[in-house]
Amino acid sequence: GWTSGQDMVDAQLLLGVDIMTGHWEYTFGAKRVQEILQNDFAGHIDFVAQNVVDVDWEERVFKPYVIREINGVNVAVIGQAFPYTPIANPRHLMPEWSFGIRHREMQESVDQARAEGAEVVVVLSHNGMDVDIKMAGLVNGIDAIMGGHTHDAVPAPLEVKTPDGGTCLVTNGGSNGKFLAVLDLNFAKGRIEGYRYHLLPVFANLIDPDPEMSRYIEDLRHRTVTFDGETFRMADKLGEALAVSDDLLYRRGNFNGTFDQLICDALMEQVDAQISFSPGFRWGTTVLPGMPITFEHVMDQTGLTYPAVTRNEMSGEMIKTILEDVADNLFNKDPFY
Repeated sequence: GWTSGQDMVDAQLLLGVDIMTGHWEYTFGAKRVQEILQNDFAGHIDFVAQNVVDVDWEERVFKPYVIREINGVNVAVIGQAFPYTPIANPRHLMPEWSFGIRHREMQESVDQARAEGAEVVVVLSHNGMDVDIKMAGLVNGIDAIMGGHTHDAVPAPLEVKTPDGGTCLVTNGGSNGKFLAVLDLNFAKGRIEGYRYHLLPVFANLIDPDPEMSRYIEDLRHRTVTFDGETFRMADKLGEALAVSDDLLYRRGNFNGTFDQLICDALMEQVDAQISFSPGFRWGTTVLPGMPITFEHVMDQTGLTYPAVTRNEMSGEMIKTILEDVADNLFNKDPFY
């Protein structure tokens, strides 16, 4: 929020990202997203999403895919943005756009890309692993889905059978730069003959940091910003030590993690509530026992575009409905629901 996402935009450009799709980006609003695409990404990064349309005309907002020549092979990369964005995030932040899985439109995009000469089709997806697996079994012609959202560190791709008897590889690459998912395809005689996949762990303390990126991060953190009427140097605010942790703090599970518990305990104590809710995000870095918990850690775990805590009066029936609804989102037998 301090930079309206510009810190990450500049980092992506420096990192050399080629193609991306979206989810939280949309919470900055349609105007800001379009501004970044036109001013920062143009000529550098392709933003692809086949499943985002405008509410009035049902016309696609973004390019559905891009075709790149990689090692002499035409590869189509189709974007699949997070389909439930207006449900998981406040609808009022992007009222003019409609999302959804749109697997039929995905089939149309695959067919169109193939007709344009794509020899390999890869989907860059923010569906989440379960939804990707189901979608892979409904659409013909996708060779691989490289996914995110649920942050699963999948050690080997799942081979999903497509309706026409083909195979689609489905993977997820973890979160927070903990892994790099590398898929090598052996393409010969006009088809994929085989593949090799590595979920490479990134041991940050064993890798020499890129000097240019280190400089960028250092410069960024020493910038002075004004936010919510307060002016401060980012490094001072981020480095503020709030407490020292006795335990290992993490957010990994669908049910809860130790950092989730800390957040929920803090919510109850601070606003004098009997019960507290926090979504099981499964993201964020880990705090080791004996480490200071800094303001940066708290932002890392909760840093949303719309940080608000509310205390509401609820009946037992209402609480049960909320929990049932969340459980249904996570564990419905049909991943599309």
